[in-house]
Amino acid sequence: MSPTLASVPGSCCSSGVKHTGTPVGRIEDLGGIQTYISDPPASAATQKVILYLSDIWGSLFINNQLIQDYFASCGYLVLGPDYFFGDAVPNHPPERDLETWLANALKPAVDAFPAWLEAVKAKYGTEKTKYCTVGYCFGAPFVMDLCSDGSVVAGALVHPTSLDESHFEKLEGPILLSCAEDDFLFPLASRRRAEDIMVSRKSTYYLQVFSGVTHGFAVRGDPDIEMERE
Repeated sequence: MSPTLASVPGSCCSSGVKHTGTPVGRIEDLGGIQTYISDPPASAATQKVILYLSDIWGSLFINNQLIQDYFASCGYLVLGPDYFFGDAVPNHPPERDLETWLANALKPAVDAFPAWLEAVKAKYGTEKTKYCTVGYCFGAPFVMDLCSDGSVVAGALVHPTSLDESHFEKLEGPILLSCAEDDFLFPLASRRRAEDIMVSRKSTYYLQVFSGVTHGFAVRGDPDIEMERE
């Protein structure tokens, strides 16, 4: 088995700050998965699509909805599948065991994803459509697979989990990595090893590390803390 670089989601993934705002997207079934859909401005072309692959809080959590709406405002059609089928972290009772839930949630998500992607292409795809993807935490390995098989023109990872060396050894498309300085799930040594692999393969990549923040900052950061807000 390929050496692990980013561990599976942990306790830090199930905490954070709920943000406020009014989502403007809608929820529709795509390929058997409830999907948050946020449209670009009416004046924008819809030939650019972002596949938004969420953390364990799910694409329907308000923080993730607001992020998707922001991407849409920049001219993208944004599609966020609820691959937890309504059983994401915000819907868990306090006593729910995260490790057990993850063990049971992974396979249904992986199994359902190909049909969802085909439904996306069937509904929104044209000869000119360009697909990009961004994955937060749990969504990271989905992004790496899409960037390895030619399904997207570019991908992005944000405080990723569940990655091993083989994900970087198979990488073909351009990738952006946005990492927390303090992240025990994807620590400094792992980031450097990932970069070493990408350098050796002459991958197209950009790696940025945000100081003073921890895993989850990009989705559930505290707006009252300057380093997390900015």
